[in-house]
Amino acid sequence: MVDYALQRRAQLAGVAAGRVSTADACDAGAYLLRAAEYHGRPTTRTCPMCHREPLVEVLWIFGERLGAAAGSARSADEISRLADAISEFTVHVVEVCRSCRWNHLVQSYVLGTDDASGGGRRRRRTATT
Repeated sequence: MVDYALQRRAQLAGVAAGRVSTADACDAGAYLLRAAEYHGRPTTRTCPMCHREPLVEVLWIFGERLGAAAGSARSADEISRLADAISEFTVHVVEVCRSCRWNHLVQSYVLGTDDASGGGRRRRRTATT
């Protein structure tokens, strides 16, 4: 698992110091905002930029063996089912504020089965965030 907390802190410090504009930090596109609305899971963390509402986490999946599903947002249940069927793919956890459009990659991890055929035991379990 890769945690991006240091990059997040650096981004927020850059905004606070004026090195990074708010527009550059709060640049979630329409597709990400739509994914946050339909696939996002609420958190207890308030947005670090606008402090208006809780952040939402969106789970994105990537991998050659995912086919058309690669590069899409999925629910935790869907990812769990894929982890039992696909040999290897990466999950990216992105936090999103639907009010001010703040977004940041929080962590990434690899899931999948042990074998290349996709029918074996799960290699790794999902991380709880």
